[in-house]
Amino acid sequence: MRIGIVQMRPRFGAVQENTEHVVAMLAQGRSDLWVLPELFATGYQFKSKEEVRSFAEPVPAGPTTTRLIDAARNLDAFICAGLPELAGDKVYNSAVLVGPDGVIARYRKVHLFSHEKELFSPGDLPFPVADIGLAKVGMMICFDHFFPEAARTLALSGAQVIAHPANLVMPVYAQLTMRVRALENGVFTATANRVGEEARTETTLRFTGNSQIISPGGNILVSLSPTEERAAVAEIDPSMASNKALNPLNDRFTDRRPEFYQLLESS
Repeated sequence: MRIGIVQMRPRFGAVQENTEHVVAMLAQGRSDLWVLPELFATGYQFKSKEEVRSFAEPVPAGPTTTRLIDAARNLDAFICAGLPELAGDKVYNSAVLVGPDGVIARYRKVHLFSHEKELFSPGDLPFPVADIGLAKVGMMICFDHFFPEAARTLALSGAQVIAHPANLVMPVYAQLTMRVRALENGVFTATANRVGEEARTETTLRFTGNSQIISPGGNILVSLSPTEERAAVAEIDPSMASNKALNPLNDRFTDRRPEFYQLLESS
């Protein structure tokens, strides 16, 4: 199958403009699965909870999700994208996985980063894995990369590909850790980051780009620049992620000793 990542520079608040820009970028290539950045259509640097709520949309009925489903149908592809989700009186930093027939899976960010804790409710759904026919796809968002339990949970749940929408502002930590997440779990990972700056508060945020696709061996299949908008695609064999062997005597999963990891469950 082919997996693609989109690296873009959204204009804050221009939801329809950003969405159509991404759809146009997708139409220039061909991929079975596209991964878009976190909060790709709204921008990232919200000033208040009230402002976030004004941009948040219900899933699956919101206009952004609806447009992504339409694009997926036209492209005969699947799309994973980040957006602010409105659910009752709460707003989540979410990601959706859509296909030609509608929403397949939804994830609400578990590990909120910095001021996100003041803007969003913490995620309350399990890390999802969805079978799209070509592969089993798991989702995590941005800062989740810092927590190996997130990717391990997805891998143990059968994920062959981890879709990772992101708005990364720290040094290129995620570009390193996601190589490790791929290697330690024997899965493909696709990190779609954004580029550009936002300075809507007293803090200027600079997004690091360097979006990438990584193989189960930790090898870089695609690596984009730190500054340019671009969509890129890699051809992968998802079945490679079903083999967890490192050598004839060692296996990433069967060599695990969960009885010695009990502290992880109790702390």
